[in-house]
Amino acid sequence: MAVVSMKALLESGVHFGHQTRRWNPRMAQYIFTARNGIHIIDLQKTMQRLKVAYQGMKEVAANGGKVLFVGTKKQAQAAIEEYSKKCGMFYVAERWLGGLLTNYHTVSHSIQRLKNLEKMSETGQWDAETKKEILDLSNELKKKQKVLSGIKDMGKLPDALFIIDPKREAIAVNEARKLGIPIFAVVDTNCNPDEIDFPVPGNDDAIRAISLFLDAMSRAIIEGQSGGQSEAEEILEMAAEVEEGAGEPAAAAAAPPEKEEAPTELKKVTEAKEEYRQRYEDEFSADKDKW
Repeated sequence: MAVVSMKALLESGVHFGHQTRRWNPRMAQYIFTARNGIHIIDLQKTMQRLKVAYQGMKEVAANGGKVLFVGTKKQAQAAIEEYSKKCGMFYVAERWLGGLLTNYHTVSHSIQRLKNLEKMSETGQWDAETKKEILDLSNELKKKQKVLSGIKDMGKLPDALFIIDPKREAIAVNEARKLGIPIFAVVDTNCNPDEIDFPVPGNDDAIRAISLFLDAMSRAIIEGQSGGQSEAEEILEMAAEVEEGAGEPAAAAAAPPEKEEAPTELKKVTEAKEEYRQRYEDEFSADKDKW
């Protein structure tokens, strides 16, 4: 079963890359064609790589690992925060602090300072005497919350990174590579996939595309944390248990309808796949005016 359907990828605009003059030649293996100076990403490759990344992320979560979501561009900030909280992980959505990974000991002091300021704010007992000093501490609290709120409870280095636009987050990529931390990332046609352990080719500028990838990774984490079972698998197992408990007579009575419904279901799936495939081909063979 696909992690994300071809229809969802198309509707989210995942296949649109950057201008051909801005491409990175190492992305050639993931590019389908070019239209009107824009590279078109091969969505079959996207589905394959997303499936690999999904399994890798699920394994990290199953082993109790912590994941840091990184995306500081405006289109990604809200989604990064939303989906990282959804799966109980950490995020950097405002600004990547240089040395966040390679000099985490120093960054942890800033985190502790943030916690102290928050405690002062909650109790109203500021470590100051004048109104100006209290105002300065309040401003310091706001600045630190803006940058550190997503990692204040991380406690240690993350076990993996999921990055939106690794070209923009080059410092984060370099720090993670130095420390041997696995990197999962959405790579557009202007990125270098060789620097990423689990690259997923796709549009890293469209809000819908970013949300689609973040949703997939958050589901992988939740599935890994729950023991590797997705909701669909749990429902199937429950259905199997119900069928077993119904007894042989009920099973025998239910057998004929299953034989009749199976071809119908198979036909529906086949027709749906053919529709997605045809729509996918139409996107790439469209006239110039339709892009």
